[in-house]
Parts: sequence; C-alpha cells; structure tokens
Amino acid sequence: MNLFALNEDQIAVRDMARDFAAEKIAPFALQWDEEKFFPVDTMREAAALGMGGIYISDDVGGSALTRFDAALIFEALAQGCPTVSAFISIHNMASWMIDAYGNAAQRQQWLPKLCRMDLIASYCLTEPGSGSDAAALRSRAVIDGDHYVLNGQKQFISGAGRADLYVVMVRTGDEGPGGVSTLVVEAETPGLSFGGNERKMGWNAQPTRAVVFENARVPVSNRLGDEGIGFKIAMAGLDGGRLNIAACSLGGAQSALDKSLGYMKERKAFGKRLDEFQALQFRLADMATELEAARTFVWRAAAALDRKDADSTMLCAMAKRFGTDVGFEVANQALQLHGGYGYLSEYGIEKIVRDLRVHQILEGTNEIMRLIVARKLIEGARCMHR
Repeated sequence: MNLFALNEDQIAVRDMARDFAAEKIAPFALQWDEEKFFPVDTMREAAALGMGGIYISDDVGGSALTRFDAALIFEALAQGCPTVSAFISIHNMASWMIDAYGNAAQRQQWLPKLCRMDLIASYCLTEPGSGSDAAALRSRAVIDGDHYVLNGQKQFISGAGRADLYVVMVRTGDEGPGGVSTLVVEAETPGLSFGGNERKMGWNAQPTRAVVFENARVPVSNRLGDEGIGFKIAMAGLDGGRLNIAACSLGGAQSALDKSLGYMKERKAFGKRLDEFQALQFRLADMATELEAARTFVWRAAAALDRKDADSTMLCAMAKRFGTDVGFEVANQALQLHGGYGYLSEYGIEKIVRDLRVHQILEGTNEIMRLIVARKLIEGARCMHR
C-alpha cells in the first residue's frame, strides 16, 4: 500500500460513508442535538451498509475491513455528526471484543445481530471512583453455581438504557489488573438498572447514564475468555477505540473548516471578503496543515495496528492525543473565524466545538496518553541499555 495515497477500495469506502453522512446525518444533526434524540434507525441504515461491524469477521456478518478503513469511515461519518459517528465507534469496539475474545457459541449468538445493529452494544469500564486509574475498578462478580452475582456501578456509559448488550469489566479476583474479567450483560438481566440521562456539554445525540448492578445474575457462559484477562481485553479494545475517536475529531474539525471557508467567502468587512485578508488566510492555512498532519498520524497508527506492530499501542496513544487536540483547536478557531455567528447554534460550529471537547477526555484522557507514551519510551530505553 502506498502510505500517502488511498487505493480505489479505500476511496470507495470513504466516499460511501461520506455520502451517507451528507444525506442521512448532517441535515438532522442540529435537531438531534437540541432534542437529545438517539437516532437508532439511522444507525441501523449505516449498519445495512456494513458500518455496524466494520472490523468484525465476515463469518458472523461483519465487513472484515481494516482499522485503516475504520479510520476513514469514522472521519467521514463525523463530518455529518461527531456524536453519531462516535457512538457507532463504541458499538464497533464492544462488538469487536466479543469477536476477538468470544467463543464460537458467543460469537454466533450475538455478532450477527450486532453487525446489523439489531442489537446495540455499550462498553462499560469507567466507574465513579476509577476513571483514568481503570485497573482500580470496584464492581465485583462472585461466582454462584453457573452464574456470577454482580454488584457495582459504571459511570459515563454511552448508550446506557438503550443498549441491548453491555460489555462489562468486573473484578472476579484480587486487586489490580490481573483480577479483572469481562462479562457480557444483557439488558433484560434482573438487577440491572440505570441512572438518569446526564446533562452534558455536548454529545447530546447519544444517552449517557450510570449503569448499576444490584445482585445481577449473569451466566458464567457470558464471560469472554478466561477469568483475569478482562483488563487485557479492555485495553486491546481501547487501542482501536482511540484511533476511532481521533478520526471522529478529524471529521468534525474538517466540517468546521469547510464551514469557515464557505462563510469567509460570503462575509465582508471593511469592503473586502474575509478570505481576502492575509492574516485570516494564514490562520486557515495553519488549520488545514495541522489537520492534515493529524490525519497522516492517524493513518500511520491505524496501519501499525493492522500489522500488529510492537509499537502500535504507543502510536495509537500518540495519534489519539494529537488528533483530538488538533481537532478541538481547529474547531475552536473555526468558531472564532465566524465571530458572533459562530456562537449561534444555527451555524453548527458551536455544536462541533462542544462535541469535540470530550474527545480529549474519553477513551483515556490525553494526560494518560502522554503517560502511556512516556512509559513505552522509558521501557525501550532500558532495553537498549541492557
């Protein structure tokens, strides 16, 4: 593959997602945000085009595409609405965990419906007392015959209350990452309940709630893999999730830049169009350059993850940190270029700024991304000097 150009198949995948976003998502994004509407039917239309199981194996109805393809898709969808694109990413991440770590029966039971988004999946790691320190999670599952009895609470869960399956990291053993396992909890499980829909700065087109377990009985057969590998499963899912959320930031920022170019072509000040002022031209040039640099980085990290390179986790962390920081800054600059109109909801810029801000926090804060990178660098330096 030419690393600096897309092939015909990749262009077709990107354009398919871009056309879908332009027709089915973008015209309704402001309304969905205002009404806090979760567009499940629209997401199922995306799934019918293969976007419900992008990198899921084709034997269970997945598209069997690459992480690189996924980055192209999520950027394109986010040009319509970052919130909707991000939720489809979360659904894909949770579904991939079942595909990668589930047994044959689990894969056949859930994945065909997940790929069609007849079932919707949520990812449950964060807790009220453990966000960045995810290995300190307290939710506990105690075995009782052929079931686990699960107690605890998850926080900030996208799709909670509407999802059909919850891929949940729980403590089944000792403290630390080695005591964590992964359970698939079905929505109708007795003892499963939800907090209220959180009032948020952005991401209003998807619900965010606490997920509460009170003596919830989950079949042992719903555990993914062996006991004690849940933290490994969660982190493996996050490598791809971080790339996806960076790609969503790129798509939102690209939309904001495009809106700015259109606005500055029409708006005049002091007898000249805004795009005729050199100072503003320089700002546009910097926004486009930073965005292109971030896109190149996301592509590099995605290619490394597809190859399973040894440094892929570090590159995914780098790309997430850089891509989400750049995406938010470009959107924020776009708002500034619109002046007072950028602050009005009807122009769509302030929504993009609100939506992209959380990308610097979720899937691991950007401070944690720096920590991951630093640790990998230090470990590498130690190995070189042995």
